Amino acid sequence: MDQENIACDKPPENAPQFTSRLGFYLAAVGSAVGIGNIWGFPTQTADNGGAAFVFVYLCFSFLLAWPMLVAELVIGRYGRSDPVSTLESVSNSFFFKLLGKLTGWASTITVLLIYTFYAIISGWIICFGLAPIAAALGLDSLAASLISFSPLPTMIAAGVFMAMVAAIVSGGVADGIEKWCSRLMPLLVLLILLLIAFTMTQEGALEGLRYFVLPDVSKLLSKDLLISALGQSFFSMSLGVGIMVVYGAYLTRDCNIPVMAAGVAVTDTLVAVMAGLLIIPGMFVALNHGIDIYTAEGALKSADKLVFDVLPQLFLQFGPLGIFLSLGFFLLLTITALTSAVSILEVPVAVFQRRHLAHRATSAWLISLITFGVSVCVMIWFDLLFDFVVNLTTRYAMPLLSLVVCIYAAWIWSRDQKLKELQKGYPDIEHSLFWKIWPWYIRFFCPFMVMVLIFFTF
Repeated sequence: MDQENIACDKPPENAPQFTSRLGFYLAAVGSAVGIGNIWGFPTQTADNGGAAFVFVYLCFSFLLAWPMLVAELVIGRYGRSDPVSTLESVSNSFFFKLLGKLTGWASTITVLLIYTFYAIISGWIICFGLAPIAAALGLDSLAASLISFSPLPTMIAAGVFMAMVAAIVSGGVADGIEKWCSRLMPLLVLLILLLIAFTMTQEGALEGLRYFVLPDVSKLLSKDLLISALGQSFFSMSLGVGIMVVYGAYLTRDCNIPVMAAGVAVTDTLVAVMAGLLIIPGMFVALNHGIDIYTAEGALKSADKLVFDVLPQLFLQFGPLGIFLSLGFFLLLTITALTSAVSILEVPVAVFQRRHLAHRATSAWLISLITFGVSVCVMIWFDLLFDFVVNLTTRYAMPLLSLVVCIYAAWIWSRDQKLKELQKGYPDIEHSLFWKIWPWYIRFFCPFMVMVLIFFTF
């Protein structure tokens, strides 16, 4: 049997899976560390009291996101399939089977819609990364076009980006996702460290560092800070849309899921903090070079203004060196986008495979082609569709889907099944402190916090 084309009602043991725990860890971290970590987290930190936001974010990451990550990975490994089939298999009740099936399909559609605007943002990133090179070669009109946000260069770059993602996913779990994430994630960390080292040698960096690490205690319990930190911690780990359910399906049976999930949560948080150590000092270096980092109202510029306005201006201040700095920074963003997009595309590909709609490679390219067509439409009618798609998916669909998945993990899936699945990687877990707390924790605290997020979102 072709191991990439699962044909039985319950997947066999030779179903596609990660070949090592390190491979899963890097792939899961790659999914969690997205574009938002590199520029969204630092800006939210700066807007919400510096280290005060970081402290609250850390609390939510381990009080909410980590327990939910464990739940999704356990459900995924139990089902060994796509989100639709897995949530459908959790209960024998007709109603809950139907609800699970609908939730799985809603998750699949949501990640596809996310992919449409994610590709557009990635297209902007690639264009801005190439613009200094075009300028250095004397192609001034091309350079101006690349940073103009115009549809044609954006969609060409987005198409190239989506082709790279499809090529990686076509390679399968071990030879595609695991292999490339294992290469790209160390490169991402290396690039961040190199850029941090350079930034810290510049005038103004220490002022930015103080801004980032010294808390504004007056904002510690503000509603905006709490909701921002809750949303950042929850959504940064790719929860609620089937990604971690699919990755859990590819885990080996002997993997200790709570420990592995903790490692993913810690690394995701560390990368976000490193991004803060790069971006916030970089903003104040820009200010030192006479580049305005504040809006007319006196607030720090938002993430999109930072990446596509402030930092490119800063790189220009360094002459020829600025070309390499710009290329390195936008390569960093492209890598984060690529590893996250791979996990996004894997969800519908898994659904297509499970339902025998197409083989892996065909599914990856076909879905990418369809999604690219939708992205073109979003780009053409940008003012009408872009914010609508972003808000529909991240502001409304994801919280609601997260709540349903939370209910499935906590209330519908039996306690004994959860215990048996966790014991495969941790035989003595029944006697551990984790097992004494976690089942009740995801029954009450996690749904409550998700409902709070939904309440303030709507």
